[in-house]
Amino acid sequence: MALSLHLFFYPDLNEMKLEIFTVGPFAENTYLLLNRDEAILIDPGFTNRSEMAAMEKALGNFKLIGVLLTHAHVDHVLGLNQVLQKYEVPVYLNHSDLYLWNNFESQSAMFGIRAGGFSFIPEHLGEQERFQIGLFSMDVLYTPGHSPDHVSLYFPEDGFVIAGDALFRENIGRTDLYKGDFDVLSRSIRDKLYRLPDDTKVYPGHGPSTTIGYEKKNNGFVKSVED
Repeated sequence: MALSLHLFFYPDLNEMKLEIFTVGPFAENTYLLLNRDEAILIDPGFTNRSEMAAMEKALGNFKLIGVLLTHAHVDHVLGLNQVLQKYEVPVYLNHSDLYLWNNFESQSAMFGIRAGGFSFIPEHLGEQERFQIGLFSMDVLYTPGHSPDHVSLYFPEDGFVIAGDALFRENIGRTDLYKGDFDVLSRSIRDKLYRLPDDTKVYPGHGPSTTIGYEKKNNGFVKSVED
């Protein structure tokens, strides 16, 4: 059953504007970040032309300068070929384990989805402070456990983190897929995400946003580092 597209606009970020598109059969959150005249796209999960068109409308006259992937699970990459057909931009993915990327076509088939694979390897998105792409500066946090290539993207000046499928509101990413590991994911959340300021907004790969402080108190799967 096709899911409707939901678009949200957050004008309260300092310099940046963030738009969220909830797309595809997995209700995946795709993020478009706009800063002055540039834009980056994170985890394009578009599955049809109308979802892609909504992003293009939001992009407007901004110049798309890159696509960043928190990880290469099928729902976070389904729209990438659509994007690359129209925009010639670099793609960034952590190279800790490229199995999911290299096997995207067979990965899609497991979920009954027909999708072509990729003929290139993305740029490496390693863990680092102050990764810079155009006007966008972020800390790349390596947060495996849901998948072995998973990163979270922290924007300290704007007070938010795009956490992919590591941390959800009162939940965490599943650990029963390729190289999923609950203990590894728990350490990622405690050592990387729970050490961010409590008022940090968390934008996950699925579901509503939350904050670090709220999850430290209310997440039943991973307790606070103080516990």
